[in-house]
Amino acid sequence: MSRLILFIILFLLLYAILRYLIKDMAVCRKKLSRKSEPEELVQDPYCQTYIPKRSAVKKKIAGRLLYFCNQKCMKNYINQTTQNHKKGLTNSNRFVML
Repeated sequence: MSRLILFIILFLLLYAILRYLIKDMAVCRKKLSRKSEPEELVQDPYCQTYIPKRSAVKKKIAGRLLYFCNQKCMKNYINQTTQNHKKGLTNSNRFVML
């Protein structure tokens, strides 16, 4: 009788371990499949570089959601647009230097 109880306990323990390992493997597969998908790139309006959308700094300006490569580019863009508005420049007659 004691052997039967010991056998059942060992079986349940083995079942729990295998279930945990299989569940963990499924999570790893999902992570790997996400990494293999192509990542969307967005362009920084200030320095014109392309950066991954999920790592970009996001800021809503004038009703548009803009993506920046870092905080410095965002601040420079905001300063540039406020100076252009003070000077009376619009998007159509602004000269962009590359």
